[in-house]
Amino acid sequence: MTENPAPELPIPAGRITILQLAAVVGVATVLAVAQDIFVPLAIAMLITFALAPVVTFLRRQGLPLLVTVLAVVSLAFALIGAVALVFGVELGSLAQNLPAFQANILAKVQALKAAGGGSSLVAQLSDMISAINAQIGAALPASGTAPMAVEVVQPTNALDVVQGLVLPLIGPAASTGLVIVLVIFMLLERETLRDRFIRLVGSNDLHRTTQVLQEAGSRVATYLLIQLLVNTVYALPIGLGLWLIGVPNAALWGLLTLILRFVPFIGSALAAAFPLFLAFAVSPDWSAVLWTLALFGAVELITSNVVEPWLYGSRTGLSPLAIIVAALVWTFLWGPLGLVLSTPLTVCLVVLGRHVPQFGLFDILLGDEPMLAPHARLYQRLLVGDALEASFSAEEALETMALADYHQDILIPALLLAQDDLDRGVLTTAQEERLALVASAMAAELTEETTAPTGPVVAVVGGRSAIDDVAALILAQNLTAEGAVAQARGHLDLAPSRLALLDLPGCACLILTFLDRNATRASLLHLRRLKRAAPGLRVGVVILQMPQGLHDAESGLRHFPPVPAAKLDEALDLGADFAVTTLESATQAAFDQSPAKPVPPRVAPRPRRLIPGETR
Repeated sequence: MTENPAPELPIPAGRITILQLAAVVGVATVLAVAQDIFVPLAIAMLITFALAPVVTFLRRQGLPLLVTVLAVVSLAFALIGAVALVFGVELGSLAQNLPAFQANILAKVQALKAAGGGSSLVAQLSDMISAINAQIGAALPASGTAPMAVEVVQPTNALDVVQGLVLPLIGPAASTGLVIVLVIFMLLERETLRDRFIRLVGSNDLHRTTQVLQEAGSRVATYLLIQLLVNTVYALPIGLGLWLIGVPNAALWGLLTLILRFVPFIGSALAAAFPLFLAFAVSPDWSAVLWTLALFGAVELITSNVVEPWLYGSRTGLSPLAIIVAALVWTFLWGPLGLVLSTPLTVCLVVLGRHVPQFGLFDILLGDEPMLAPHARLYQRLLVGDALEASFSAEEALETMALADYHQDILIPALLLAQDDLDRGVLTTAQEERLALVASAMAAELTEETTAPTGPVVAVVGGRSAIDDVAALILAQNLTAEGAVAQARGHLDLAPSRLALLDLPGCACLILTFLDRNATRASLLHLRRLKRAAPGLRVGVVILQMPQGLHDAESGLRHFPPVPAAKLDEALDLGADFAVTTLESATQAAFDQSPAKPVPPRVAPRPRRLIPGETR
């Protein structure tokens, strides 16, 4: 007979395995080795995403699919070709004018050295500019009086000439033509490609797969089109301003700015570097440099603070750090072209990871949504003793929610996580004390405007531990906000020698607070002792539990069952006037004017059973 094997436990959602990491490394290696294949595919896919809304709009007007696709693709690549033509013409004009700038460069280098004295920074900057000037002079002689180099040229046939002229152009031309053909057929067969992708990835879950395609297409198309619009709005005043300042080839720098702005974060700085150098070279003084710097600074401020927030209706879904890391990775794989394509390609990966569990690591590593629930994040801050960050997160949350809601939905659940770790023995005494200290300090700072107290006098006491004392402080704040005169006391004040500090005769109600859902009977016996010390006092207990809306699937944490009904009944049997599980119900019970229950009778101890042979 053989035993049945133990069932394999499923891997939690979002857990990164070695197999997944190996698959990512393998795919990255294939992308790097076969970039001649995948780069045209990636470019064609992104252009298809950008043109698809235009094709859809024209199709809704009743135009045939083939005519619409050919017209849109022809117009798009005609614009790209026109931009490339202007770029080439301006670049050639710049190359012819470079020798004329050498005199100004030399004069400014001399002025920098004279003004800088012995400064090493100025000396290094001057040497760098001199080196650039020397390279310009070596590449393009300033006058025709220089000696002409003599070179012996071997006779060549027509085939060699054709190979020298045509072969270097075949690669770029073929890649461009391939991209155009791919875009045409991708637009023509969008529906077929979508069906094939659904069949390949998940035909059993059509809703999820369709959602992936819709969100990926929407995000990438929105990013590309709005980024193009933003870059155009950015480049037009740059080109016009450079022309007014007198920087040569202003149209070239405007087009270059439009292209480089697709590079995340550093695109604007790269676009400004070339015009600044030319302004330095062409102007006999420093006015052109200062005007150029002011132009880029003003346009960048307006674009970043006005234009982009207004035009971007939705986020890309990437965190800022993920954009930088993705730019580094794609640049390593595909060079400068990968840098330009990094953001839209990474958006596709994040959308895929958000809806397909097998690719969830991309959403975890690159997405902009928080991976931990607010209460789990707060517990992590409290656990490491980061009082400043915990207070900042609390203040940020209180901008959109009331203090009582923050207590119930974030702070109390964070303390329940601490109680769970304490029950499992993984939270040390030192960690518990530090967490309680930080949480108490943070909770004491969370106050809101209250009216003059008109309610009952309530004492709120921690039931058993230091984190119970924090829960007592939180409940006291809620009672104060509702108009009660509430005072929070620590669990050590339940000792017989310190019972007088609670001022029981002056209280209308006393509440013991617990975070442990299985509070021991010994800790609940304080109820009976308190009732005997003040017979007319209403004494209640609140055993806090995790709110129902917080599930373990949301934050990757274990499931927290509710407080057992038997434990609440036990508290009532020991003399509690009420036994509840939430801050709201405890607040309502504290304002209840019902008379206190009588002191429960002392239960006689059971007679001890005799051991055989023993006499009483």
